[in-house]
Amino acid sequence: MSGDYAVRATAEGGSLRAFAARTTDLVKELQRRHHTWPVATAALGRTVTVGAMMGLMLKGERDRLTIQIKGNGPLGQIVVDADSRGHVRGYVDNPAVDLPLNARGKLDVAGAVGEGMLYVVKDLGLKEPYRGSVPLISGELGEDFTYYFTTSEQIPSAVGVGVLVDRDGSVLASGGFILQVLPGADDRVITRLEERIAALTSVTDRIQSGVTPEDLLQEIIGADVQVLQRQSLGFDCACSPDRIHSLLKSMGKEELSGILKEQGQAEVVCHFCNERYVVEREKLEEWLGEQT
Repeated sequence: MSGDYAVRATAEGGSLRAFAARTTDLVKELQRRHHTWPVATAALGRTVTVGAMMGLMLKGERDRLTIQIKGNGPLGQIVVDADSRGHVRGYVDNPAVDLPLNARGKLDVAGAVGEGMLYVVKDLGLKEPYRGSVPLISGELGEDFTYYFTTSEQIPSAVGVGVLVDRDGSVLASGGFILQVLPGADDRVITRLEERIAALTSVTDRIQSGVTPEDLLQEIIGADVQVLQRQSLGFDCACSPDRIHSLLKSMGKEELSGILKEQGQAEVVCHFCNERYVVEREKLEEWLGEQT
């Protein structure tokens, strides 16, 4: 399968659940739409990669989830939305953040994110959505999602995600993995996994070299990996002129009148895709007339 995709797999007799994804094209598209600078590209890309893999954990076709990273760093909020069909979108409040490299000579994602909270909201078609949250423990995001799964969902997990950004700011590779140990797993399996993860070279270097998500899991787990699902991934936003028109038409008479008076027209920019929608004065006046 070419392009971006994610896989859901199992190993060690079903006691290990595994996910891996290549998200290079998806992160390139988000960078193009939001004009993110390198550290923002890395932070948004890591979050999007986890979101894409978490989408495979959803069972219903209409199920979806939203991830919010609310840190006190210069990036502001990171928001990612994903569903079970591989549709992913996301944005960061402040895409034009520039920080010096960290002590390891890498993009300072932790410094850009800062301290704060990680929230996950899952809409599973029930009366109330599932909500989970944990404090950010590092701001590097991989460790933070590891902590989230282990603490909030109580599934011992390991998360590795990365975005490789070139000197000119372009995206060279993006992807990652999630490993989850289920009840009944042999302690020797867990020890071996910990050793192999510690010995793993950069995830993004492996993806740039052409390693597939399946290959990545095989390298990390080192045992028979049974792939249960392959899901293509792509940017998708639910906004449209019709949705924007419905939103504006649902406003009260005073709000519409205020927009007409102050701006002469309505301009709406979608957070997720950065598309700009303009509704001319004549259309606003027509909707106002319908409300009288």
